[in-house]
Amino acid sequence: MTDGEGVAGRHRGPDGGEAGAATVVAMAILGAVVALAVAMVGVLGASVAAQQAANAADAAALAAADALSGAVAGEPCTSAAELAERNGANLVACEVVGPTAVVAVEVVRGPIRAVADARAGPPGWSR
Repeated sequence: MTDGEGVAGRHRGPDGGEAGAATVVAMAILGAVVALAVAMVGVLGASVAAQQAANAADAAALAAADALSGAVAGEPCTSAAELAERNGANLVACEVVGPTAVVAVEVVRGPIRAVADARAGPPGWSR
């Protein structure tokens, strides 16, 4: 049974039956904002891992160069590995070229893997 104004048991309001349409639009906008926030978490996580890898590589290269120059006791690559680990990274390569040290480290944060390399030694020295 209908009353001539719509489906049985439902009455159209003065807005012509559009009640609740703003709620649907608001929920769609909220869903888009949540999806964007989730995507940004991944991007920011990758950025943090990359910066951490760069910092660890710089510190490891400086530690290796200090050991190489005799400023601190120890083996250059061992010092680099220890300092990389203290900075939350793994040393993946260490090479001593003349008076310089070249290192590469990686940082793994869940599915994100960031790799960075650095060189330290006296200024003006090249291969």
